[in-house]
Amino acid sequence: MLSPTSENNTDKNRLHYDKRYAKINISKILKIVEHVDEYLDDVTVVDTSWVCMYSGNFREQLKGKKILELGCGNCYNVAVMAALGAEVFANDISDKSGDIIEALNVSVNFKFPIKYLQGDFLKIELMPNDFDLVVGKAFLHHLTHEQEHEFMKKIVANLKPEGGARFVEPAVNNLFLDKLRWMISVPGRPSSMNIKKFKEWQANDPHPIRNNSGKHYKALGYSSFKEVTIHSIGSLERFHRLFPKAKWNRKFRYRALKLEQLLPKFIQFELARTQTIIYEFPRKSNSEISK
Repeated sequence: MLSPTSENNTDKNRLHYDKRYAKINISKILKIVEHVDEYLDDVTVVDTSWVCMYSGNFREQLKGKKILELGCGNCYNVAVMAALGAEVFANDISDKSGDIIEALNVSVNFKFPIKYLQGDFLKIELMPNDFDLVVGKAFLHHLTHEQEHEFMKKIVANLKPEGGARFVEPAVNNLFLDKLRWMISVPGRPSSMNIKKFKEWQANDPHPIRNNSGKHYKALGYSSFKEVTIHSIGSLERFHRLFPKAKWNRKFRYRALKLEQLLPKFIQFELARTQTIIYEFPRKSNSEISK
């Protein structure tokens, strides 16, 4: 049984995202599915979450694979993977995600209709050794560390022995830079220097206070998998948030992602905004887990 803190975190996320996903524009997702390759060609060179998720020719690896997406949210990614020929199972704490998937299956003739797994992942019964891959796009950082530990155990149990997991998460590798980030107000979030308003925002924010560093995710991975790879990006791209309404914002992001590749690796890591977390070969036995 999880602690009250973790249970409260689940409830907070459910309420928050029930409201958010009730406003999703299905027609926009249908347009993406219709032009899926064109869409990916665009977002995978500019938008960090898509750059990270589809790095390393991930697009070409999906066809025919049985994939579970955790925290499927607005269902953009599950729709894209299904359009690329994957057999997709999707889970989210918000039932509104299930409504989106139902509408997508009615409107699109996917080779494998998307299957929605309703409710708390930890309480869903699944076949062991069943999935080729588990993915999550900005998902793990919504969990407390206690929840994360339980999720990893279940993920390992439900992956095939040669399976793996791929997550895209915020990268917080420099605490000083992170404090500066909170000081800068962005749409929907006040500056931390406005103490009263920031505390009000924080009380309603669905993200628990936790460790989101690359070092944490590396240690987490090795506790349950034999191989771990983490790629960090956004060291220069992150500055686009200083001018969100500029017409050249998107062009800046594209060029920044290219330019930052020339920086030393330790600077890329320290200043990163987003990270791809790849876990391979789950540790299936107690002896493997203890290594």
